[in-house]
Formats: sequence, structure tokens, C-alpha cells
Amino acid sequence: MSELYPLKFETILKEKVWGGDALVTRFNKKSQASLHIGESWEISAISGDLSVVSNGFLAGNNIEELIEVYMGDITGDSIFEKFGNEFPLLIKFIEAQEDLSIQVHPGNDLAKKRHKAYGKTEMWYILESNKDSKIYTGFKEGVTKDMYEESVRNGTIQDLVNVENPETGDTFFTPAGRVHAIGKGTVLVEIQQTSDITYRIFDWNRKGSGKDKRELHIDLALEAIDFNQSGKNKIRIEPVLNQTVNLVSCEFFNTNLISLNKPVDKEYYFNDSFVVYICLEGEFELCWDGNSEKITKGETVLLPAMIKEVTLKPAKETLLLEVYIISEYSD
Repeated sequence: MSELYPLKFETILKEKVWGGDALVTRFNKKSQASLHIGESWEISAISGDLSVVSNGFLAGNNIEELIEVYMGDITGDSIFEKFGNEFPLLIKFIEAQEDLSIQVHPGNDLAKKRHKAYGKTEMWYILESNKDSKIYTGFKEGVTKDMYEESVRNGTIQDLVNVENPETGDTFFTPAGRVHAIGKGTVLVEIQQTSDITYRIFDWNRKGSGKDKRELHIDLALEAIDFNQSGKNKIRIEPVLNQTVNLVSCEFFNTNLISLNKPVDKEYYFNDSFVVYICLEGEFELCWDGNSEKITKGETVLLPAMIKEVTLKPAKETLLLEVYIISEYSD
């Protein structure tokens, strides 16, 4: 069996009525069609949208096929034991030119019971925003179930949701059960569990493709909502040059921010997991065992778990996210 190497994937572009052109013009996504690109799926194990390798001798194989052959060498033995051939994270770039629906995601237990699927805890790292951009996240303090149900009847739920003004470099962590929405004028990276289950609660009275309003999932959402998920949620952690700083750590993923202007050595013997690098600014060479792969702004690469030592060599000052699962996570 040939040696594994850092894997790039063909991006899966999603056209959305609320999308724009930022992912194509500023984050190097290739699109021949509409410039209304709302999402670019970088690594996906969602059925019907399996990521396909774009580099090296494994090009043309999808992520499920890779894990079936290489198993823990790709994901880490403990992760393969838990998730099998399914890659446990979904990585996206998102641009919202309009407010997205206010929604909530179920946790693992509820998703398993209803959908035989995983729940959806996620995080956002803000790449761009306007001065009037908003992130809707959690309820305002003191909101009760009764208040929520009345607001649904009255169409005023947006009045109960906590609103924050995002700036480039902000992080928002959204556990399953926390109501949320991405506001217009925002470009971000989303890191989430492999799940495509969303319960829409309020969609700003928009119409769907026909003349009717888009479908809502009020009853499904009620059991999924955690009314304790309220209050301010913005995480502001500044990068430290040539160091790794942690943004979010939870049982589903660990995300770090790395800023560098000189080579940085990384070792992963401490952990039994793959690593995902997402280049936000600049470009760098990912070097391992005498080989290298160039990563540019907007690109995502999957480092297989079997590769434990790499060097990140920036061509200029570079900013990237480093994502992995902590194999022995504890609160």
C-alpha cells in the first residue's frame, strides 16, 4: 500500500439565493456558473456530497473510499473505531449576503432518535464582515419556553435572540441546542460535526421557490432548543506570531489559530487524530518526510493521522486554522 500524504479535495460549491461572489473573487473558489455562491464545502462526508481527492495518486477517490482502505491511518485508530468510514467533520466557507434563517440543531441523542444521524455542534471563524453585520446567537438572558412559544405565534422571535456585531477574527461557538443565524454581509469558516440536520424556526417571512413561505420546523425545534444557551457568545482571541493559540476545544473538534512568518515545526504524537489546515491569509508549504505541498489562501488540506511530524513554511505572513479531534477529550 502506497504511503499516504496531505490530501486536497475538490470543492463542492453550493449556489444560494443569499450567496455572493466573495468565495470566488477573494478566496479562490473556481466557479463557472452563478456568482451567488453561498457555501463551499471543503471536506464533506455527507451522503450525496462526498469529497473527492484532487491531488496525488489518490485523486478521484472519495473520502469514504479512502477511509475504507486506510482506516485509522487516515482518521486515527480511536476515531475510526468510533465513526467507521464516515469522516466526522464538515468544513465549509460561507458567504451570506442576506440574513440566514434563525435555526437550531439537535444534539447527538435527539438526532440519533429522530434521524439515525449525528447531532450538530459547530463554530464560526469570521473572515469578513460589514459594520452593520450581525450574528444571531442564543437567546437574550431570561427568555423562557413560554416566551419563546408566544413569540413563534406572534412572529416576533427575532426580538428574543441575542445579537452581536462580528468583526474579522471573531469566533462564535454554537453547541447543539443554541438558536442562531448568520447575518448578512458576513464571510466565515464553519467547522461542524458531520450532520446536515437543521430545524428552521424563523425565516424573515421570505418566500421559497414558489409563492409560499419556506418550510419551518417549529415542533421539531422545540425539543432541540436549550433555553440555557443564552447571552453573549463572541470569542475574541488575537493571533500570536509563530505560535499556536486555541480558539475552541470541545469533544467534537479542537480548533487552533496559527500565525506565522517563519517555518514552524509541528508534532502530533500526543494525539490519535487527523489534522485539517485551512489557509485564511497568505500561503505556505506543508513539508513532511522530504516532501512538500503548497497551500494557498482559501485552500483546505487533510493531514492523515499517520503523519506525525510536519513543518509549515510560509511564503509570506500567513494565517491558518488547525483543526483536529482530541482523542481523549475530557471537560
